[in-house]
Amino acid sequence: MPSDGAVRQPKYQRIAAELKAAIESGAYGPGDRLPGENDLMATYEVARMTARQALGVLQSEGLAEARKGAGVFVREFRLIRRRGVQRLAPGVWGDGRSIWAADTEDREPVVEFLGVTDEAAPDAVAVVLGLGAGATACVRRRRFLLDGKPVMLASSYLDAALVAGTPVAEPDSGPGGIYARLAELGHGPARFREEIRSRMPDPDEAARLGLAAGTPVVLVCRTAYTAEGQAVEVNEMVLDSAAYVLEYEFDAR
Repeated sequence: MPSDGAVRQPKYQRIAAELKAAIESGAYGPGDRLPGENDLMATYEVARMTARQALGVLQSEGLAEARKGAGVFVREFRLIRRRGVQRLAPGVWGDGRSIWAADTEDREPVVEFLGVTDEAAPDAVAVVLGLGAGATACVRRRRFLLDGKPVMLASSYLDAALVAGTPVAEPDSGPGGIYARLAELGHGPARFREEIRSRMPDPDEAARLGLAAGTPVVLVCRTAYTAEGQAVEVNEMVLDSAAYVLEYEFDAR
């Protein structure tokens, strides 16, 4: 006998749950076409809007994608497993490897540089970096793509005076990225702190990430500190929530 919760659940959510279960069981595999609105209307005896909402749930959760004129299909994109602790180990960037590439295993990532400029940092960032009145930040903006799909936007803020005239202020910062360059300057990261929250994207973020309507983003703000406790970088990242699994592995204390 169904529970009161099941009875109260909207029909479109029940349909979406059954479709998700079919995807998880393998009844519909990556690239397979899902039942269309007409099929769902006939099978579940519901209105078109209800069928459309059910398919919309799968799209907003990143399980399916609509193809104009063809229908709704199970998404073929493989999730990115972002290992928050291991990817920042000195053995990654210290050996000249890209932190971003460490997330993508055997897949070929693409980084689009959107600009490197000296500008005033947001007040909160300026405080963390210890920028005095009139000091500017070197801001590196990038968009990351995998399998041709945009998955993340990132803006790194550093003290402009610290990195002026170095590869950090250039589009290509060299092997190991900016952490390797900071280490060469005697300011290598020894500790990191990340804050994570989620919200709906603003119009610019949605456009740059190609997000389906209703898809939230995950915000990751990482601060890199030297062994002496000096903050040397603040990195604000906007992730497509449907593209990522955030994994953290650490020892109990």
